[in-house]
Amino acid sequence: MRELSKRTAGFTDSVIRRMTRISNQFGAINLSQGFPDFEPPKEITDRLVQVAAEGPHQYAVTWGAQNFREALAKKQEHFSGMQIDPNSEIVITCGSTEAMMAVMLSVTNPGDKVIIFSPFYENYVADTILSGAQPIYVPLNPPSFAFDADVLEDAFKQNAKALILCNPSNPCGKVFSKEELKIIADLAIKYDTYVITDEVYEHIIYEPYKHTYLATLPGMRERTIECSSLSKTYSITGWRLGYVIAPPEVIDRVKKVHDFLTVGAAAPLMETAIVGLKFGDEYYKQLQEHYTHMKKLFITGLTDLNLTFTEPQGAYYVLVDISEFGYKSDLKFCEDLASKVGVGAVPGSSFFNEDVNHLIRFHFAKKDETLYKALDNLSEIRNKLK
Repeated sequence: MRELSKRTAGFTDSVIRRMTRISNQFGAINLSQGFPDFEPPKEITDRLVQVAAEGPHQYAVTWGAQNFREALAKKQEHFSGMQIDPNSEIVITCGSTEAMMAVMLSVTNPGDKVIIFSPFYENYVADTILSGAQPIYVPLNPPSFAFDADVLEDAFKQNAKALILCNPSNPCGKVFSKEELKIIADLAIKYDTYVITDEVYEHIIYEPYKHTYLATLPGMRERTIECSSLSKTYSITGWRLGYVIAPPEVIDRVKKVHDFLTVGAAAPLMETAIVGLKFGDEYYKQLQEHYTHMKKLFITGLTDLNLTFTEPQGAYYVLVDISEFGYKSDLKFCEDLASKVGVGAVPGSSFFNEDVNHLIRFHFAKKDETLYKALDNLSEIRNKLK
């Protein structure tokens, strides 16, 4: 048989999704893959029942049902302050995963360079490779996960076509300040570079931090391509409803790529999710309070267990330092953590370009009882892994 693709020869499976399978194998509490164990808002699930009976059940418009795009545009306008044309500036995708892939294929040519902050969500590197581009890594330096502006400019100087910005960041929970975003914006303008943002955690922010939409900064509307989804905001990660918001000339290309990637997002789920897009400010206030409660519960527990961690500013992940346990492999540590302690985590090395083997990632988008049980299991960590 002839050889398979060289482009994908170095791929492994997703380490995050692998750790879910390992957690399931050992009956461990899954704090690895970032999905909640609580239900979506009742208004959404009630509407789902109605739509299941009434439809629509056939293809929607390829780039998203008209009423869904209109509702999304109004919701995003409310929070960003930008006017968004639902017909020329939005494409609805099968999750933000497809959104990012469609954008990368639309923006980059083989051989183009793409700046990626490290640590990063693992799909960014895969998307870069699949589109034939080359990653340039810029470190976010712990514990604050700040970047060095000179190092970042050195990356831009390599004729980078695009930069990928996850804000708030998965896995480190960093919320980029307005000052940091201005540095990125100024460099993007100076070197004529697109910025592809992943803003899926835009509504999961902890006081006193605030989310700033990069596209709202001077000169950035025309070069910012926002990828996001409804997954985290409405606790519907399995629905795979994502979107791209960008200038019309970019969206025109993304529409075509999206069409040949997946044809379109699920029509009944778009119809259902409109209910969520029309929620008032009180919903987002309660969402923030809910996640603030879960964060406090979990990091208080980690503190009581004398574990070293970085407190997140946004999103729902915690990086924990496992240096004290003496493992040479963070993957092996996570496998043992699932099998011997009963808690699932993700090895930090899957998020870093640098040689990092002393961090693991937990997520805390779980019910109180789930988090208390996980912390109870973790209370035995030193007995079982040292």
